[in-house]
Amino acid sequence: MLTILGFAMIATFLVLIMTKKMSPIAALVLIPALFCVAVGKGAHLGDYVIDGVSSLAPTAAMLMFAIVYFGVMIDVGLFDPVVRAILRFCKADPMRIVVGTAVLAAIVSLDGDGSTTFMITVSAMYPLYKRLGMSLVVMTGVAAMANGVMNTVPWGGPTARAATALKLDAADIFVPMIPALLVGLLGVLGLAYALGLRERRRLGTLLPDEVLVDTKETVLVGAGGDGAGRPVRPGGTPGGGTDTGAGDHAGDGAEDDDLKGAEDDLKGLDPDRPTLRPRLYWFNALLTGVLVTAMIMEWLPIPVLFLLGAALALSVNYPRLPDQKARIAAHADNVLNVSGMVFAAAVFTGVLQGTGMVDHMAGWLVDTVPDGLGPHMALVTGVLSLPLTYFMSNDGFYFGVLPVLAEAGAAHGVTPLEMARASLVGQPLHMSSPLVPAVYVLVGMAKVEFGDHTRFVVKWAALTCLLILAAGILFGTV
Repeated sequence: MLTILGFAMIATFLVLIMTKKMSPIAALVLIPALFCVAVGKGAHLGDYVIDGVSSLAPTAAMLMFAIVYFGVMIDVGLFDPVVRAILRFCKADPMRIVVGTAVLAAIVSLDGDGSTTFMITVSAMYPLYKRLGMSLVVMTGVAAMANGVMNTVPWGGPTARAATALKLDAADIFVPMIPALLVGLLGVLGLAYALGLRERRRLGTLLPDEVLVDTKETVLVGAGGDGAGRPVRPGGTPGGGTDTGAGDHAGDGAEDDDLKGAEDDLKGLDPDRPTLRPRLYWFNALLTGVLVTAMIMEWLPIPVLFLLGAALALSVNYPRLPDQKARIAAHADNVLNVSGMVFAAAVFTGVLQGTGMVDHMAGWLVDTVPDGLGPHMALVTGVLSLPLTYFMSNDGFYFGVLPVLAEAGAAHGVTPLEMARASLVGQPLHMSSPLVPAVYVLVGMAKVEFGDHTRFVVKWAALTCLLILAAGILFGTV
């Protein structure tokens, strides 16, 4: 019964948020509370919620101070050169912009933290998507999948959990998986290219001087275009037209000047804004480098590192108390939205775990594996990692389910290393799970409905996972 109710609770939650019948925060709180009463454990709801909040409190603290820290770094201009470099590659071409989103998210993901990856990626790319009227779910979907592939680095979390649960060396798990993960990353880049071509066909390629037309209110489908969601070029030509007009320059340097003007406009950050601190650029770069290194080396818990980093960044860049208050207030909206979502998710996870639904669901899935698939338990684990890491936390999967699957595999001669590598396959889908706090940073900063993001990304993320699994089998690492 708990198995059925567990799946029913998850399905109800997903249906309600994808159909926009409830907000994610309301659904994360009310649906599990209702099902907790339905299983006859309503009297323990308070204990389950407190346990869930206690387990996620460090994550909420980390996100709160990470948002403040990276918000300040954006304010002071640390990432302005990154934005300019991306714009020089993108050149107001939707295809290049989507590919640039994937590349940026993959590179920044090397720090091993999804929330910081999404903050930097969205801050850099959102003005481009908004100004050109591109689909914002393309941005969130591509960023989430790129981060999911890179989330498998040994310091990212899943690999370390798998190594700990099966008492293995993280390097022995990760290094042989690199070729398969590279195939997955190439798959994300290929998908970004295809989605970018689709956006290019829908919008056309605007030249840099044309981008300066005031289309800042343009959305995927709506005002500011020609009635079909396409920005209007100077003279009334829709973005999908072929007229190049006066923007066709031929190596006389004018194109570079126009591109520079587009960069200043598109990056969404005023080059003369009062929050800039150019004299402290290298201090901020060094501070960020030390912070990322400290996270990778685990010198201190990540929440503590971001708390110290945010306090130091504010104090050095804005010595005056009113300026510090202004910067905190400027990012308070994001902090409140994300931390509120995390604590709401704590209710969901607390009820799932406290009532025993997770254990029953995992046990049922393991028991349903036919005996004939025993020698192929690595393949089974790879496939199961998609739904299991989506519907439960990484801790629940790697510490609760993976050891059971590994035990079953060992009985049929499948090594723990193969099982551990297979368990990493589902990460591109996991990063869009409603139980992952970082995804709320992504959709919140991008101003995208979580349900819209889910509808768009699930099929592509699942395909990326299966591509990694197929490559792992082909290379003999799974």
